[in-house]
Amino acid sequence: MSTVDPVFMLFTTCPDAACATRLARALVEERLAACVTRLDGAHSTYRWHGEISEDHEVQLLIKTTGSRLDAAIARVHALHPYELPECIAVETRAGLPAYLDWIRAQTREESD
Repeated sequence: MSTVDPVFMLFTTCPDAACATRLARALVEERLAACVTRLDGAHSTYRWHGEISEDHEVQLLIKTTGSRLDAAIARVHALHPYELPECIAVETRAGLPAYLDWIRAQTREESD
């Protein structure tokens, strides 16, 4: 009995459009993500090193699979300029089956 690879939405933010584009392209080129949606205009308020900070950021919505999730998180961490980048993954519970299958196909390692 085969198990279907679960699909995840991985969230991160970037300080600017150039960083967001660089991360998105790397993830898709390396088949760690099927698609990365960039949402400009995010406003983040957070506590960092004991201070309240507010920044304009670009939110990334990274579509990947369970089998590629750890590698995608590691790659975001390696490429990201932040000391501690946001990396939060949420497993999908439902979706258009053909779209979920497309994500799985696009994130398969090329030898598959």
